[in-house]
Amino acid sequence: MKKVHLVAACGVGMASLAGMLKEKGFRVTGSDANVYPPMSTQLEKLGIPLLSPYAAGNVPSDADLVIVGNAVSRDNPECLEAARRGVSMMSMPQALAKFFIAGKESIVVAGTHGKTTTTSLLAWSLYDLGDDPSFLVGGVPRNFPVSYRVGAGPRFVIEGDEYDTAYFDKGPKFLHYLPKIVLLTSIEFDHADIYRDLPHLVESFRKLIRLIPRDGLLVACADYADVVAVAAEAVCPVMFYTVNSETVPDSAGDGWRVRAIGEKDGFTRFRLEGRRSSHWFAIRLPGLHNAANCAAAALVLMHLGYGPDRTAEALAGFTGVRRRQEELGEFGGVLVVDDFAHHPTAVRGTIQAVRARYPGRRITAVFEPRSNTSRRKIFQKEFAEALAEADAAIVAGVFGADKIPSGERLDPDEVAKAVRATGREALYIQEADRIVGHLAQASRPGDLVLIMSNGGFGGIQGKLIRVLSSR
Repeated sequence: MKKVHLVAACGVGMASLAGMLKEKGFRVTGSDANVYPPMSTQLEKLGIPLLSPYAAGNVPSDADLVIVGNAVSRDNPECLEAARRGVSMMSMPQALAKFFIAGKESIVVAGTHGKTTTTSLLAWSLYDLGDDPSFLVGGVPRNFPVSYRVGAGPRFVIEGDEYDTAYFDKGPKFLHYLPKIVLLTSIEFDHADIYRDLPHLVESFRKLIRLIPRDGLLVACADYADVVAVAAEAVCPVMFYTVNSETVPDSAGDGWRVRAIGEKDGFTRFRLEGRRSSHWFAIRLPGLHNAANCAAAALVLMHLGYGPDRTAEALAGFTGVRRRQEELGEFGGVLVVDDFAHHPTAVRGTIQAVRARYPGRRITAVFEPRSNTSRRKIFQKEFAEALAEADAAIVAGVFGADKIPSGERLDPDEVAKAVRATGREALYIQEADRIVGHLAQASRPGDLVLIMSNGGFGGIQGKLIRVLSSR
């Protein structure tokens, strides 16, 4: 039995890998700079020892392998100790490929938007259809107790992240995942800390597409010009789908359009129209972007041989992903919704989806610039335009602002001013506690507060719920 130690074990992917390794019979330990939930709680429930802070002595004397998270630097004391002792080291994607993906049919879900939701949709549907899949997703699907599964079936569904792999491998994670089928949802500029510009980012997706074998499949969203351009390099069949375009590029497979979007009884209903057939679907997730995610998953499932009716039934049973338009509840008459949006396209899509799902409610969008791209001024104008979709907006202070040069940093006050210029209410309030105080005074029964951040945001969700509940 191998003894494996994970450095940076509290990340979603790393904690999931730790659980998968333990299920496979490995003895697992982990460490992190800070021990924090929800993944620390998951590791504790799995009986995986977790040490903090980083120290050379954390690496077990009998360790056979050290797996290194992508946020870990080369001067980490545990990595230095492993190198000194000659212990083998791997990145998380390398370990996933070696111990879990190899020998399976790998389905990789990639793209700037919708990866977590689409991966979860596909994993749940395959499970519901009796396929017994393995999966790893960068969030917690509500249909499963944890963010991973080790199944006995022939397929592994994985969220394909374009972010870099480890300090010793600066290429994107998804290049390690041995893709047989790739689902490409979108390409827009992101991850400004590691990609110079959009062409640099696009090249990573080109490399992924080149890995698909001739007998594989690429399902690609034709609403993005760069997706269409990248798809042209595939040697496998390409199946395009579109939400916004009237035309679908010619391809070896069928071309599909999403039509007839509508909300009814807590479901988003839409029709997927092909050249030779069309099929109705209904999902519990709100919004046009989620209809697109569902359409992409449906195309993969039908390609695998599942009929449209059974596919629709499985997709309708999916209940969502935590922190993706997650309804936390109504408190003091105010509905609180939590979301992970951190790119202007996602912010706009999320606000539009929430408005369609909850008509008549006054929406206050609360946004924290926290990702490496949103903290920079690259999309300052676009964030203002997206937030203006709400009735009111609050822009928080830039997370870790001191780490971004002032000339490159997003100016949240200017974003709020630009939103006000459209006729909407907007404020820049730097701290989470002050935002909560403002919302406690300004929110009225029937309102909806939409919180958007890809991090902890100072625990704003729980604080707001407590204040609203006590009004």
